[in-house]
Amino acid sequence: MSNFACIFSNKLNTKMEIENNSVDKTAGKAKNFIYELIDKDYESNRWNGNVHTRFPPEPNGYLHIGHAKSICLNYGIARDYNGKFNLRFDDTNPEKEEQEYVDSIIEDVRWLGANFDDRILYASDYFEQMYKWAVELIKKGLAYVCDLNGDQIRETRGTLTESGKESPFRNRSVEENLDLFERMRKGEFENGSKTLRAKIDMASPNFNMRDPIMYRIVHAEHHRQGNNWCIYPTYDWAHGNEDSIEGITHSICTLEFENHRPLYDWFLDSLGVYHPQQIEFARLNLTFTVMSKRKLLQLVKENYVDGWDDPRMPTISGYRRRGYTPESMRNFAEIIGVAKRDALTDISLLEFAIRDDLNKHAKRAMAVLNPLKVVITNYEIEEELEAVNNPEDAEAGTRKVPFTKEIFIEESDFMENPPKGYHRLVPGGEVRLRYAYIIKCEEVIKNDEGKVIELRCSYDPETKSGSGTSTKKVKGVIHWVSAKQAINAEVRLYDRLFTVENPGTDDDWLSKINPNSLQIINDAKIEPSLKNSKPLDKFQFERLGYFSVDTKYTTAEKLVFNRTVTLKDSWGKQNK
Repeated sequence: MSNFACIFSNKLNTKMEIENNSVDKTAGKAKNFIYELIDKDYESNRWNGNVHTRFPPEPNGYLHIGHAKSICLNYGIARDYNGKFNLRFDDTNPEKEEQEYVDSIIEDVRWLGANFDDRILYASDYFEQMYKWAVELIKKGLAYVCDLNGDQIRETRGTLTESGKESPFRNRSVEENLDLFERMRKGEFENGSKTLRAKIDMASPNFNMRDPIMYRIVHAEHHRQGNNWCIYPTYDWAHGNEDSIEGITHSICTLEFENHRPLYDWFLDSLGVYHPQQIEFARLNLTFTVMSKRKLLQLVKENYVDGWDDPRMPTISGYRRRGYTPESMRNFAEIIGVAKRDALTDISLLEFAIRDDLNKHAKRAMAVLNPLKVVITNYEIEEELEAVNNPEDAEAGTRKVPFTKEIFIEESDFMENPPKGYHRLVPGGEVRLRYAYIIKCEEVIKNDEGKVIELRCSYDPETKSGSGTSTKKVKGVIHWVSAKQAINAEVRLYDRLFTVENPGTDDDWLSKINPNSLQIINDAKIEPSLKNSKPLDKFQFERLGYFSVDTKYTTAEKLVFNRTVTLKDSWGKQNK
């Protein structure tokens, strides 16, 4: 178990209902209940020693962090058991699916490190087979064409205490059903005028078994099939069939599909085809976030955010643009584990995962977001000082930072009337400049409105950092950049998108959007070593947080940095 896992083991036990995790003492590796089930299959040779999993997204939106958990789980199982992993698109709804979503999903899955080789598969490639299987059920008297519309079908489904009512078209002959179904395929009927339904049990306590719809008429162009089809399989009909066709051994689903499993079993057993094992686990719910695709789409369509890859979005592409690493997201998925009951996961665990990763790998740099000019009156030369690139990585080496008579510091690092415990620059006070000298504030310059616009300071030449020639000590250390060589940059400070812990449960959820979730600073000053930074380069701006070069707004003329995460969990302190 990683250090990250050890640090958060107690917090996870109290914040989340992670259960059924046991430890294989022989191998020394933690195993969740899914791994235990697969181990039993191995022992019984149920699948002839094979393990074949898949990730089956619908291409009707961008993937989010919940999908990342599923990808890591499904791919991790295949990897750990030397099996296969498929990326398969459940593209059965042409009205909501787009090639843009397909492309983004492929990129996201690859970025996370899940290796599907050349197995990019599509439900639409199985349409002909699924149609033949539907015909087979009709011939067996297990499916029928129904003329009730959607509202009428819902009205006749019954309630939790009352059985549903059989469709007046339920007892059509096999011949009539075959004829109507073929004509549905040929496009003779309008949208919504007919469906193909399974003939199961309208009195079943499981609503999914009350003659569910297998096909509906949709006259719309499919992003891959064009206009070849005007009838489309429902997710319930297609899901188990796709797993069967691909030879999936373990069909890993989230808990909302648990009540659908009897239906999938009924379809596969009625057809007498290969039957994978479905296992359900709890989906990821993250605090201060909405995970519903419908709500995420609404945020995009109504311009509450800057597209699917907005760094405030919980999408994989949004996190990537914000500066998250695939390693940190895989670590997060590992640590939160696999549960059998839904729970709300604290987003601070995800933020800790990225801090933990970037702390080891991100180069350090100095940047001043809200610059205040400092003139060092007794300093007349220019020199280059040595700065450490990453104290956590001995091989990262050092860099040179220019030091000149005029520098910028953060406005917040000076106060005329400081509170108790303030250890930064004050009138007549001293502070150390990171990697440089101790300076003393001699004079404060203000404009006509009384705003401090410049500080006049003196420096002590005997206090050069690392020289070992001075024993002078001060409590405060602040960062800075040379005014002469500083580069202008735009910095985007991203915060949590919502102000409440669980916005998805609120009907008025849009009113809970954080008005301060994005602050744009146009005139930040950064050290010159960052001049040639490229999109997605990552840095720790000392004392400020972790930042990544933006992929959307960075140009040859302007560097734009996104704040990936703060150095500490400030929200946790606020909540306390």
